[in-house]
Amino acid sequence: MKQITLINGDGIGPEISDAVVKIIDASGLKIDWDVQTAGADVIEKEGTPLPQRVLDSIKRSKVALKAPVTTPIGKGFRSVNVQLRKELDLYANIRPCKNLPNVKTKFDNVDIVVVRENTEDLYAGIERQVDIDTAESIKLITRKASERICRFAFDYALKNSRKEVCVVTKANIMKLSDGLFLECFRNVSADYKNIKTREILVDNLCMQLVQNPSQFDVLVLPNLYGDIVSDLCAGLIGGLGVAQGANIGKDYAVFEPVHGSAPDIKGQNKANPTALLLSAIEMLKYINEYSHAQKIENALFKTFSDGIYTQDLGGMATTTEFTDAIIKHLNQ
Repeated sequence: MKQITLINGDGIGPEISDAVVKIIDASGLKIDWDVQTAGADVIEKEGTPLPQRVLDSIKRSKVALKAPVTTPIGKGFRSVNVQLRKELDLYANIRPCKNLPNVKTKFDNVDIVVVRENTEDLYAGIERQVDIDTAESIKLITRKASERICRFAFDYALKNSRKEVCVVTKANIMKLSDGLFLECFRNVSADYKNIKTREILVDNLCMQLVQNPSQFDVLVLPNLYGDIVSDLCAGLIGGLGVAQGANIGKDYAVFEPVHGSAPDIKGQNKANPTALLLSAIEMLKYINEYSHAQKIENALFKTFSDGIYTQDLGGMATTTEFTDAIIKHLNQ
């Protein structure tokens, strides 16, 4: 039996975690879940939002499924997500954005994969207060990290029969930092003659995504642009409630939804578990449980095809009703 770390998060995290575990159990796959708590709820007791026991658990299991954890805005502790990525060197953030059956959106035929560098850029957290009226953040871009993420994007394209990798920068303005990222992309692309390449500025990309998103295939971006663009792409397919994510490194992988902890609907049985479930499906593929991954995905898609949605997608189903519908389709 495979052991997997489950970080059940805070806000709506425990509700959607319970739903996803219930669905996976109903598929017939037996997983030994090592349940770990993190985030705001554990600070008072343990003095940190990311206790060492959580990292130790992931290092044992190598794989984790993580529900959302609240990150304070403007003050308080740094992001648990950022800390996890740094501690475990989860350098590649993968966010597939593809239309779901019977989920109405402004565009059809959206099938974009955002590959985001996960360890540096402005997220390195190198900041200082210059004086009382001035603060400074340093944008850190290195050749090692840039080449590594670009190679990951091309390898992903090859493995998944993708035709093009498009690099996204603002190298016309940030000629040194984004210029280095672009240079690394060009160097790496020389090793992948069968994959088409494209270069685009991030502002132009955003405009084109809301005009004709189907023209894009795999996007590779530095950390900050990747964060922003992946949320934009989520909006193209129905919103953050259906946006999955994965953080991949050489030794460890953490799968999580893109959305936050939504404390405003905590405990109201309204939360949409789809994004976490899609992340779990990718996790099952990662550990080579393809048949169970496909079985669960089929049941989810049949649920959508039946017109059963949670409120964020315009439906009336509660978290429990939506979960039960998926399980019903698993058993048909």
